[in-house]
Amino acid sequence: MVVSVLEEMRIRSLGVIDDAVVELSPGFTAVTGETGAGKTMVVTSLGLLLGGRADAALVRIGARNAVVEGRIAVPDGSPAGVRAEEAGAELDEGTLLVSRTVSAEGRSRAHLGGRSVPVGLLAELADDLVAVHGQSDQQGLLKLSRQRQALDRYAGYAVAVPLGTYAEAYKRLRAVTAELEEITTRARERAQEADLLRFGLEEIAAVEPRAGEDTELAEEAERLGHAEALASAAAVAHAALAGNPEDPEGVDAGTLVAGAQRALEAVRAHDPALAALTDRIGEVGILLRDVAGELAGYADDLDADPLRLAAVEERRAALTALTRKYGEDVAEVLAWAERSAARLTELEGDDERIGELTAERDSLRSELGALAQELSEARTEAAERFAAAVTEELASLAMPHARVSFDIRQTEDPEGVEVNGRTVAYGPAGVDEVELLLAPHPGAPPRPIAKGASGGELSRVMLAVEVVFAGTDPVPTYLFDEVDAGVGGKAAVEIGRRLARLAKKAQVVVVTHLPQVAAFADRQLLVEKTDDGSVTRSGVKVLDGEDRVRELSRMLAGQEDSETARAHAEELLAAARTDA
Repeated sequence: MVVSVLEEMRIRSLGVIDDAVVELSPGFTAVTGETGAGKTMVVTSLGLLLGGRADAALVRIGARNAVVEGRIAVPDGSPAGVRAEEAGAELDEGTLLVSRTVSAEGRSRAHLGGRSVPVGLLAELADDLVAVHGQSDQQGLLKLSRQRQALDRYAGYAVAVPLGTYAEAYKRLRAVTAELEEITTRARERAQEADLLRFGLEEIAAVEPRAGEDTELAEEAERLGHAEALASAAAVAHAALAGNPEDPEGVDAGTLVAGAQRALEAVRAHDPALAALTDRIGEVGILLRDVAGELAGYADDLDADPLRLAAVEERRAALTALTRKYGEDVAEVLAWAERSAARLTELEGDDERIGELTAERDSLRSELGALAQELSEARTEAAERFAAAVTEELASLAMPHARVSFDIRQTEDPEGVEVNGRTVAYGPAGVDEVELLLAPHPGAPPRPIAKGASGGELSRVMLAVEVVFAGTDPVPTYLFDEVDAGVGGKAAVEIGRRLARLAKKAQVVVVTHLPQVAAFADRQLLVEKTDDGSVTRSGVKVLDGEDRVRELSRMLAGQEDSETARAHAEELLAAARTDA
């Protein structure tokens, strides 16, 4: 099977590294060097390349930015290749170029296949490309949540399917419970709110305001308040236009206009212009008569009844009382009433809603209990297989008598869900507390690995777990950062041998200080500083032949030229080749 392979990384201005190229092997690559030489920068670089958190402190002092570039061979149809092409990246004959830049100010940029992409996309690709393990990952394995996640990952679909259903039901239960608590805890506040709304609606209903009524009443009040003045003015205007019956000798506008029209009618035939003026005067006369008639009607219709004025003012006062409380005008008062009626309906439905939510909550809790039981059964079955596989791997890592097991338990909680007749605490991942136990030798009781494993044993447990994963949920590349810390002697040889076997299925990169491990590598890289304390392009080099023997001698005895160390180094290399 063709898998993705990290072929090369170029690192510039990162930590102690000035400019270096790391050439990696498709199989097992060991990265060695003196303490502080910058070996761990290989891990840091790969972490940046695959979406890790950027830190301005990583930028080499005096540099504007740090740059990591990688070249990854990506087979056609692989998940990483498909996702990269969806993001617009271009693959060059099956090779994907990835780069990450971190500025001295902490800003970060990412490029994938020549296209600028979000850093998060690199993290997505990392899930399909590389499994990174360091000493911090060993500490992570000590957390119960990480141990449960490891078991779930091993179990695969048997746990993933019911866990997905459980998670959806759990999310809905949280929402229902929150709404139920909000309604019940705020019952008094909601009752007070309902009373206020009810009072306001009753007050508005008693007045029965009508849209636009306030404007109409204001106009009517203004008219009634000045009825006498309006009537007098209308009478005077009417007399001026149509004459006063009590003064037959008086001259009015209508009479004058009629006289003007008669004077012109006699001669209009002699001049079209004058005829036009005569017609216009006729129109003025008609208009005057119309206005005079309307003035007469206005005066007759004008109501000067003080009782009506009082009734209008009383109605306006009632409307004003509403607008002071519920809106600027009657239109806003009516809008407030509409909104409040809807809100009151909602509040008055609380009892019914509480009943509905309570029933749904109880149903969801019952459903969660059944799903949690299914999850526990799937985890228990997978735990037996997982523990047996890890135990078998430990036998290959110089721990032949060690036994690994899982303790899957639940905690009683009266507020929990019912599982197998017990009411137990539950969370987003079910009801199980999963703990990895280790009995390092016969007769020793199984104890949590945090208490029952030494540093070297924990390293081997970690490696055994990853080897088991490689057989069930493989990734193309595994990177181990001194995962062999605290190990030596025969155990170190066995770790090297197991890593070499893992490298037959995937690419393995190991940062190590153990010659027994480095001897099994298909390729060994040496990281070394120059006199000024930096790692330059020539500071990461592939070791072959005599150079590799010298480095293994240094790792064994601290002396490159020790004949005893050289003999031991050659013996290690020969044994590793024979084992391969």
